[in-house]
Amino acid sequence: MSEKKKEPSILDGFKAFLMRGNVVDLAVAVVIGAAFTNIVNSLVKGVINPVVGAFGTKDLDKYSSCLKTPCTFDVATGTAKSGIPIMWGTVLSATLTFLITAAVVYFLMVLPMSKYLARQAARQKAKENTQEVLEVTELEVLKEIRDALVAQRGSADGGR
Repeated sequence: MSEKKKEPSILDGFKAFLMRGNVVDLAVAVVIGAAFTNIVNSLVKGVINPVVGAFGTKDLDKYSSCLKTPCTFDVATGTAKSGIPIMWGTVLSATLTFLITAAVVYFLMVLPMSKYLARQAARQKAKENTQEVLEVTELEVLKEIRDALVAQRGSADGGR
């Protein structure tokens, strides 16, 4: 009887796709990244903006230039009533948020992880080198034993 191979179903393929390590890692990274964004935004709004605000307005979004005068804003909505404003404070705020996020991710996550992985690789290499030395030493000991046995046999044969 010929056996028919069962082809995997679409659901089996989807399950295999989801259970691969990189998909799960990516999902965890997205969730952690979303939570981390709140921390960075709080840092920018609570610490960086007031420091910058010491030199001007507290809210970086208020920094702007007017391309076509007069620029007037609706206070309730924050939109321009007339003129063409260039909101460079918003860009500055987003840039600071990005730089802080990148610095925190690098110094608190990437750098320690790379140092940890380098230490692990060094330990693994040292362990492999130790194994090689042991293997070479065992081989040399076995050769010495063989040579000693041959020498004993040779002296025993010579004495007859």
